[in-house]
Amino acid sequence: MKARHAVVALAAVAVLAGCAADRPGTAAPSPQPTTTATTTNPTTTPPATKDGTLLVADFGGDTVTFVDPERGAFDRVEVGTAPYGLAVGADGRAWVATAEGVAVVDTKTRTRTARIPYRTATGPVTSGEYRGGGMGIALAPDGRHVYVGVNVPGAKGVLEVIDTGTREVTGTAPVGRRPFDVDVSPDGGEAYATGHDSFDVTAVRTDTLRTRRMEVAPYGTEGGLGSWLKPHYAAVRPGDGKLLLPFEGERLAVLDPRTGKVAVERMTADTHQHGVALTPDGTLLVVGTGPIASDDEDASLTVRAPDGTERVVPLKGPHEDVAVSADGRTAYVTGGFTRDGYWNGLTVVDLAGDTPPVRLAAGDRPLGIAVL
Repeated sequence: MKARHAVVALAAVAVLAGCAADRPGTAAPSPQPTTTATTTNPTTTPPATKDGTLLVADFGGDTVTFVDPERGAFDRVEVGTAPYGLAVGADGRAWVATAEGVAVVDTKTRTRTARIPYRTATGPVTSGEYRGGGMGIALAPDGRHVYVGVNVPGAKGVLEVIDTGTREVTGTAPVGRRPFDVDVSPDGGEAYATGHDSFDVTAVRTDTLRTRRMEVAPYGTEGGLGSWLKPHYAAVRPGDGKLLLPFEGERLAVLDPRTGKVAVERMTADTHQHGVALTPDGTLLVVGTGPIASDDEDASLTVRAPDGTERVVPLKGPHEDVAVSADGRTAYVTGGFTRDGYWNGLTVVDLAGDTPPVRLAAGDRPLGIAVL
């Protein structure tokens, strides 16, 4: 176990470090919200997108990129400045959280059909890790609502609810600071916003929008905004509805949203961790971003079986988020990363371990990812 007692970052370190302290983003153009369809070639209708295609959010630009998992990127659609998270419904529509609003993309024809502005004021449209606007995003199980965590620089975040039929914001609820991730309970009764800078998960009743704050801080909260030891992404375990939140490749926080209690299990990768996903058989995949502290190991993908046993797959260079193929055999890990050191591609990982990971060029600082 590495020493994690020094959690207050020096001011100089905080300036350089992406996950630690809050700071404004880089100014970017501020186009007006629009519902005009956008494609890379508006004069023709592209062929329908095949099942198994990957969709990544280009956090370094203003597009989402479509990726053939064997051949690489083949198309992109403009969505808005600095897209972060995305969610795809059974109808093939993708909902993309950008700095300007939630873009709606028809993934079958690869066109943008709308961009829904936020109700929350987030300041000037900017880019970079600390920009205002949407971050985590999730769909209700019945597909009728989208829940997006909106970052408000220097203040608490907001969960906005979008009706997928009318494509309008129908409600808001206060949540923690910088809502990196949003998840939904298996029955659709609650949405969960993971507040990175407030060491918490906020449970929001989807019928009344009442909220409950649950602290998730297995290392404590000393250091506040200067701490590295904060929650990032969560996965909801279907069997019992508990949230799984990894920390530093050392501890897995298991949050019971019914009681707010957190149990801690040991992890083994010993590196800073971000994105998570669950395979159909309940295996937990966790992205090790690479070194943050001097005693961190390199980037990796943890493959954690339901019984808690782990296999750590080394990765080359920083990574951020992960998605898994429908058959549960392959993981796709984005190289975008919220901090500096990112790369424009993703890594394809054979979860059986029969073949080594393959790097695939794709996107512009790809962050969020989904399998179509």
